[in-house]
Amino acid sequence: MTEHTTCVIAGGGPAGMVLGLLLARAGVEVTVLEKHADFLRDFRGDTVHPSTLTLLDELGLGERFEQVPHRKVDRMQVMLDSGIAPFGDMSRIPGKHKHIAFVPQWDFLDLIADAGKEEPTFTLRMSTAVTRLIKRDSKVVGVEYRAADGRTGQLHADLVVACDGRHSTARTGAGLKSRSFGVPMDVWWFRLPREADDPTGGLGRFTRGEVAVLIDRGEYFQSAYLIRKGSDAKVRAEGIEAFRRRVVRLIPWLGDRIDTVESLDDVKLLDVKLERLTRWHTDGLLCIGDAAHAMSPVGGVGINLAVQDAVAAARILAEPLRRGTLRAKDLARVQRRRWLPTAITQGMQRVIHKQILGKTLAAENQAAPLRATRPPLPLRLVRRFPWLQAIPATLVGIGVLPEHAPDFARRR
Repeated sequence: MTEHTTCVIAGGGPAGMVLGLLLARAGVEVTVLEKHADFLRDFRGDTVHPSTLTLLDELGLGERFEQVPHRKVDRMQVMLDSGIAPFGDMSRIPGKHKHIAFVPQWDFLDLIADAGKEEPTFTLRMSTAVTRLIKRDSKVVGVEYRAADGRTGQLHADLVVACDGRHSTARTGAGLKSRSFGVPMDVWWFRLPREADDPTGGLGRFTRGEVAVLIDRGEYFQSAYLIRKGSDAKVRAEGIEAFRRRVVRLIPWLGDRIDTVESLDDVKLLDVKLERLTRWHTDGLLCIGDAAHAMSPVGGVGINLAVQDAVAAARILAEPLRRGTLRAKDLARVQRRRWLPTAITQGMQRVIHKQILGKTLAAENQAAPLRATRPPLPLRLVRRFPWLQAIPATLVGIGVLPEHAPDFARRR
């Protein structure tokens, strides 16, 4: 079966869904292909940042989002050997929204999907995986797909946008090359119950040789334990009891609930990558979000960047797509717009990897009793000068180059 549309988007994550909605509001015929049957994926990034909350207001979706159960976090804290220290204060950032909203990503994506369905030129196909790019004289002219029932087909388009993540089928098919930056860690994700008198907000725990993060989700903590890069099999071989001891040794007040992690099957590995395409596009194809730049989980900024990529792409590409005049230079404009904020953000993550996380994880002290260690310089500075908390809060919450909804997509 051969079909036609103006723009086909591979992947129904934050970048793909937001781009699909915005283009549809511009009157562009757009089809989003999502390989899964639903958006339910645990331990996906669940942060909706102030810049994205502002975008939802501009799109007329702010009130709808408020109806979705979510947790508002207005501070970032670090638990040191000497106690809890504030690190980022969202009340100091500009704008209406002075918090990060933690909401299951499937609820956010369902909200965008419902808004898209109100647009006559928007189509979302679930359980439909992109299997191959279709090329004609080296130009990408569409995709081949496979549905859940095994049915296959071709969808031809003026533009294919790869929003299918760091393992993008579309990006691989185009042969686009990436530059990879080394990372010192992988992440183990797991859940722990949260009690009413536990610390609120986002909480990081640092000591010599170990790092953990607790994200306040109301009834539970979405918890992360950092391990050295490539050590997953080795650490898993130590067994569940050794893992529990590590966590409780690091954060003793979790001892009354650590048994809720019944086995290491409850602990999911995030293979951390930090990479960026040298060229985000080829004739007929554009990559955005994780397909263009895989981010570290540091700061939880990956979703923020992906959404802002989508907004910039929609603003730049809507008119040439609607008129049928799309050129390679239009795709290049998207990369030029989004390259600098991506590079700066990844640069900051690399500094944190090298100067804080790498040095912390490299320390050989995991078997010894914990000793008080001197906090890293950035933490010492924000302790002494609280107004500096606005800097990490702004970089995480708003980003380097926030994007705003184009006029054609705004709703009152």
